[in-house]
Amino acid sequence: MISVSVVGPESTGKTTLARSLSEHYNAVWVPEYARDYLTELPRPYDQSDLLSIASGQLKALNEGVKNANGLLLQDTDLMVIKIWSEVKYGSVNPWIQMQLEMNLPDFYLLTFYDIPYEEDPLRETPERRPELFDLYEAEVKKTGVPYQVVSGSHQDRLETAIRNINTIL
Repeated sequence: MISVSVVGPESTGKTTLARSLSEHYNAVWVPEYARDYLTELPRPYDQSDLLSIASGQLKALNEGVKNANGLLLQDTDLMVIKIWSEVKYGSVNPWIQMQLEMNLPDFYLLTFYDIPYEEDPLRETPERRPELFDLYEAEVKKTGVPYQVVSGSHQDRLETAIRNINTIL
């Protein structure tokens, strides 16, 4: 099985791209667990919630692996939680870091911030997308996992992603 994870700053088209790739390849995709968790949370989240989110994301990943038929697409992974924890709180739970290292995908698609920002109650930092992109790229490089930056229109992003995924299938 080949695992591809879509990561990047908020509002850069991760979900749209993961969903489109899933349709194109008729492949399992693992949605972002944080969105459901935070929508249901009856209070503002804090750093301890990131551990619950990471655990839920891993559980969803494991379910996805069970159902995958050659290709698994992830709409974010633990890297997103790690970077957000470091940016917002200045640190990351060691368990999250360890699980990230143990659950690396085979390939990363890194979404660029060249599309319009879409307001959403769960999004917090529209002005920091360039800075966050640089953090993501540095983190992806540290993993040693091959990656491709995707940018431009949705169609451009989709075509770039498909071209790259086809080379590893």
